[in-house]
Amino acid sequence: MAAHAFDLMTLLDAPGVGPGRVRKLLKRWSGAAADPLMDDRLLSETLTPEQVASLPESRERVKRHWDELERNNVVTLSIVDPAYPDVLRRTLGDSAPVLLLCVGNLDIFKRPSVGFCGSREASHKGLATARDSSTLLSMSGINIVSGFAAGVDMNAHRAALVSGGSTTVVLAEGILRFRIKKDIRDVWDESRTLVVSEFGPNLPWSVSHAMQRNKTICGLSLAMLLIEARSTGGSIQAGRDTFKLGLPLFAAVYEGAPESATGNEELLSQGAKRLFKSRSTDLPNIRPILEAISAGQNSSPRLASLFA
Repeated sequence: MAAHAFDLMTLLDAPGVGPGRVRKLLKRWSGAAADPLMDDRLLSETLTPEQVASLPESRERVKRHWDELERNNVVTLSIVDPAYPDVLRRTLGDSAPVLLLCVGNLDIFKRPSVGFCGSREASHKGLATARDSSTLLSMSGINIVSGFAAGVDMNAHRAALVSGGSTTVVLAEGILRFRIKKDIRDVWDESRTLVVSEFGPNLPWSVSHAMQRNKTICGLSLAMLLIEARSTGGSIQAGRDTFKLGLPLFAAVYEGAPESATGNEELLSQGAKRLFKSRSTDLPNIRPILEAISAGQNSSPRLASLFA
């Protein structure tokens, strides 16, 4: 399947060829050729003559990237690869990323996951809620998925690792730009982390990438937890995407909610479930999240054991 991943990366590198065009090509590819780039008829029917003519140059450029990816132990999964996460295919359907570039423990893809989203400038209460929720979910066997920004993202990842759990970092930039941040370096464990990017290996961060990345976080998760979201921006859009995908969305609720949480009430009014603290423990009550995951997994024996 590595050959297919190389070919798909070459196609995505060509001018004007985006994921939608590549998905169209894959749907029409009969598999008669050893790889998509060898099917001249298919290429001519799917791409413009200028795009077809640019493929040799794109191939050489991708070859240079590919060598660097291999040196950095990056695994490239195409959407036709058996190791590609089923939950992402199932949740995002035709919008699932064509390629995933990964570093870390790929077995983490098989674990039930909860996604975290929230402000880079979350309040102290918000960050504490993110840490406590991540810790409790991790201790219940749930993998934590989030971006790699300051604030909610970093606190969720760190708490997962400190508590002995696992975490998935979903990037809004190319995988070759990834560096372990100092805020989490002391607890980083390659056996319990998975770093994922759907973008070209060296592409920089952008707002559009961040919005797309948030959809992938949703797609890898069985439920989403919103800590603090403003009325505009990526966090509230991630909540809206959660609704569109039919996934359960939980929003943190506490007294004295700051401006960074004005979007929480909007999403709660649209159907998000409230995440309250337990009176007996003064910690977030994650049981409704676990129950929603179990329902989404058709009460699999592994998840059902969480409630035994």
